[in-house]
Amino acid sequence: MRLTVAQALVRFLSVQHSERDGVRQRLIAGCFGIFGHGNVAGVGQALLEAQDTMPFYHARNEQAMVHTAAAFARQKNRLSTLACTSSIGPGATNMVTGAALATINRLPVLLLPGDVFATRAPGTVLQQLEDDRTFANTVNDTLRPVSKFWDRIERPEQLAPALLAAMRVLSDPAETGAVTLALPQDVQAEAYDFPDELFEPRVWRIRRPLPEPDVLEEAVALLRGAQHPLIVSGGGTIYAEATEALRELAEATGIGVGETQAGKGSLPYDHPQALGAIGATGTTAANAAARAADVILGVGTRWSDFTTASRSLFAADATFINLNVASVDAFKHAGMPLVADARLGLEALNEALNVTFDTPANDWDAVVERAYTERHDSPSQAEVIGVVNRVSGPRDVVVCAAGSMPGDLHKLWRTRDPKGYHVEYGYSTMGYEIAGGLGVKLAAPDREVFVMVGDGSYLMMASEIATAVAEGIKLTIVLVQNHGYQSIGALSESVGSQRFGTAYRFRGTDAKLPIDLAANAASLGARAIDTHTIDEFEAALREAAASETTTVVQIHTDPMVGAPDSEAWWDVPVAEVAALASTRDARAQYERDKATQRTYLGAGERRALDVEVGDHAL
Repeated sequence: MRLTVAQALVRFLSVQHSERDGVRQRLIAGCFGIFGHGNVAGVGQALLEAQDTMPFYHARNEQAMVHTAAAFARQKNRLSTLACTSSIGPGATNMVTGAALATINRLPVLLLPGDVFATRAPGTVLQQLEDDRTFANTVNDTLRPVSKFWDRIERPEQLAPALLAAMRVLSDPAETGAVTLALPQDVQAEAYDFPDELFEPRVWRIRRPLPEPDVLEEAVALLRGAQHPLIVSGGGTIYAEATEALRELAEATGIGVGETQAGKGSLPYDHPQALGAIGATGTTAANAAARAADVILGVGTRWSDFTTASRSLFAADATFINLNVASVDAFKHAGMPLVADARLGLEALNEALNVTFDTPANDWDAVVERAYTERHDSPSQAEVIGVVNRVSGPRDVVVCAAGSMPGDLHKLWRTRDPKGYHVEYGYSTMGYEIAGGLGVKLAAPDREVFVMVGDGSYLMMASEIATAVAEGIKLTIVLVQNHGYQSIGALSESVGSQRFGTAYRFRGTDAKLPIDLAANAASLGARAIDTHTIDEFEAALREAAASETTTVVQIHTDPMVGAPDSEAWWDVPVAEVAALASTRDARAQYERDKATQRTYLGAGERRALDVEVGDHAL
């Protein structure tokens, strides 16, 4: 079949499918794009011809469209994603942040940036990076370190193997992330006789690897011999649709479950074994259980520093069992690597364990209720979260990313559905929220989506409000106005830097900037409501939720009223010497906290041998 490279690319993508547990869906459900000279005549022309088979969405910012694709993939449990095309130059490099977010969060996205002429016929072209050491480097090489697969298609013959490799990575739960295919603009428009077989519908089956029997046996022995076991559930539990298997294991054994940011929603908030969030932004109940735990079963978690409170949360001699489809995570903390699908691994453990433990005490919900209902002269962020939690339905989705809001949501949000909590905290990207909300709504049009964003993050990237309006996609956006980067402000104060450079003020004064973000949202096509009291906010939010159009509800809050403390630490270095007394005091506290940090080198084999000769032998 004689097609241009771009036409062949789009035709191939339109017939790719994923399949897991007998359920089949499109692997590439559509394409976001912004056109420039590097892709308008190639991919742009191909998408025009393929409107019936490849839905196209016009984005307003290249970084934002990658965030939208990543959010879509996460809501789809990584079984489907979107492609993103940009021109060469700033369009391509704008996608680097989005690619990093996707790869760090293990979310599949396909990036199709234009590139400079492969023939080099026009000489130095607009937006070309000139490297005096080689002609081979272009700005698209900046996407190499943040991509799980990267290739440049310099000849039509290279397209087929590159596409097959790209689909392999996108559909592999252990290896997925951003995939980049750089497309020189002349090659995009070049015609070639492609084999018809390339365009036959193709199904990529999402694997569910079984646990190795001998490792499973050792893991069971460790858990049976534990005195105070704990389960830490990560995003992999939800992506593998293993929440029911987790519930059955928790109920059968009584083991308490703490949740990472990506794993929040693994159990309903009021389940008897649910201890809530764990780590630096966790609940006191989950963190107390973590300190007492002697054997920790991590399910689908990559053990970030927030989850482990910078390796200060668990006991030095604690033993880890890591049930994970990715071996890079299964081997962390010198843990026992139970490399397997989360659902099949949990089912196998439950079948073999046949032991019960006392569930740790948990009085955190009373703390949440106080935070939600305690009133202040100016609303606190916790009060705002309480209203959104109350107004939203059980299947609705809350979306957030950076600042103090994700930590407060992790502690306080009462999750009721595995897909109802969507906080990007792997890369903690300011500007993700609205673009991410758009992706969630595209993936789950039957759910209401509540985007929670601070003023600092809103100013980073509000552009996709216009995209939502253009596409007729309804979002409810809660804009928390606290006049600065209040998360970093609090962090700055804790390290003795006195909130330096974190507030929006006129130079040399304490006067707040007269920024009207509600008016800004209205100028982008959204309906905007400005509120100052918690009662005004709740009334406006209910009105927005009932509306059929995108609405931004702004609420002015008091940033100095914090959420309940997690009683856990996060390692942020403090200056070792300083003229400021506040910094010296912070350094003294830092050294005390630093002394609690452990290496977690483990002793899994020794513990297993101890169990085999003890009272709990298999």
